[in-house]
Amino acid sequence: MGGNSPCASCKLLRRRCTKDCIFAPYFPSDDPHKFAIVHKIFGASNVSKMLQELPVHQRADAVGSLVYEATARLRDPVYGCVGAISYLQNQVSQLQMQLAVAQTEILCIQMQQEPPSAEQKMEADDKSFVINNNLTAMPQLLNYASSSNVAQDPLKREFLWT
Repeated sequence: MGGNSPCASCKLLRRRCTKDCIFAPYFPSDDPHKFAIVHKIFGASNVSKMLQELPVHQRADAVGSLVYEATARLRDPVYGCVGAISYLQNQVSQLQMQLAVAQTEILCIQMQQEPPSAEQKMEADDKSFVINNNLTAMPQLLNYASSSNVAQDPLKREFLWT
């Protein structure tokens, strides 16, 4: 960067910002907090090594990932990003269960509204058997989907998506 305004990393590290500073394009001087959290978690030397190993066109994405991971680690020192991912995976599982229940209910309603012919009656008996088995297993599946080793407090996790 050079000149009068050093990048955020050079400001924090109290060094002269050169024109070939690897941090300058990704940590501008107007956003010093961004580098501060990355530096606190990963260290300037490690970040520099990571960026140097990457092609230039991938560095901006890598910096974005480092900032996200560092922020998650500061807010949740035990689980970091993994806690957020586990929480989201649990939500997906619960929503899939709700979708399966809704699809089963729709099928039941459709079967009740159609007057069955002889062939349809045989098919309906087969479907009814499947539906009844799914409905009896559904509470167990719902309990399984809600069990996890990671705390599931949505208020604790909402900071990652705001």
